[in-house]
Amino acid sequence: MKIGIDARMWGSGFGIGRYIQQLVLHLEKIEREHEYVLFFKKDNWREYEPKNPCFKKVLADIHWYGWEEQTKLTKIFQQERVDLMHFPHWNVPLSYRKPFVLTIHDLLLLHYPDESASTLNPLYYKFKHLAYKSVLRHAAGSARHIFATSEYTKHDIVGMLGVSADKIQVTYQAPFGLEHSYENKSGNEETTLSVHGIQKPFILYVGAAYPHKNLNTLLKAWDVYGERYGNLRQLVLVGKEDFAYKNLTDSELFRGLNRGVQTKQVLYTGFVSDADLDLLYKKAECFVFPSLYEGFGLPPLEAMSRGLPVISSHAGSIPEILGGAASYVDPMSADQMADAIHRVLSDSDLRYELRQAARSELLRYSWDTLAGITRNVYLDQTG
Repeated sequence: MKIGIDARMWGSGFGIGRYIQQLVLHLEKIEREHEYVLFFKKDNWREYEPKNPCFKKVLADIHWYGWEEQTKLTKIFQQERVDLMHFPHWNVPLSYRKPFVLTIHDLLLLHYPDESASTLNPLYYKFKHLAYKSVLRHAAGSARHIFATSEYTKHDIVGMLGVSADKIQVTYQAPFGLEHSYENKSGNEETTLSVHGIQKPFILYVGAAYPHKNLNTLLKAWDVYGERYGNLRQLVLVGKEDFAYKNLTDSELFRGLNRGVQTKQVLYTGFVSDADLDLLYKKAECFVFPSLYEGFGLPPLEAMSRGLPVISSHAGSIPEILGGAASYVDPMSADQMADAIHRVLSDSDLRYELRQAARSELLRYSWDTLAGITRNVYLDQTG
């Protein structure tokens, strides 16, 4: 059997890329019989070299979401004559008619059908949203099987896309980087922190700055926290530089928090390396995740895996994923968020309880398990 995987999004810069990366690396560990063809773009071609002779890579240098994806990609896939294709995202070419399975990470644009879920201008967003719905519904309806990132997302797929629950398999992802021992290239952890502008004890947020991530409420909470308890710490935001983060850092709220102070109260680092991110997780005092919607919610899980106490909203899939290992808050209440930060930072018993609960919750998550379940579905769909 020959299986194709669309790996054009491979990479550490965002969640889907991480998912593809870890799925393939863990499939390599267990596959001894079937062939795999991985389709890469030029800009991530060198990021992967097969270590298992059952795996090979093929160039498919077509960017996602564009017209060429719909008009040219199918031909590239068909040239390899795969028996089953795995699309790790909903962007399946409408012209693709061979058997395929699909991963749906969330239904964000169905939950937020207007431009409030995006930084795009309203007219372009409406066009994108119509195209998204068309491609997504075709992909979900035509797929032999669907992998969902959580029971919450599975329920969404059934309710919003009309897909039978029997067609959907939940495969939980897992924290990244635990298998690596990162070397601090600077030779000094404090030097690495200072390079990123961190000069005081800090709390951490990792992720995007799209409107549903709710960072405006986090900034308001940080302002409230400073007024009530004194600001002897920094709030550190980590995420890939894009239009959403530019909007946030240009906002009066962000600028106001840093106005007239010698050391920034709110710090945006931009994208950081895996090694530096690992250090930030280990050195932070707590992790705050105020999101209004998540199909899975990997950053707080990664924080938990490093022993970091987590304060989180109770929205979307987050309670399913974090279980009893987080201090939950109303994501729209800056007051409640500020008080939760103070409580976690000042209560050593609470921090201990959260860390102990995290150890139990983390046992549910394994890339080896995800790869094994995924491979079994491949075999079932071609058997």
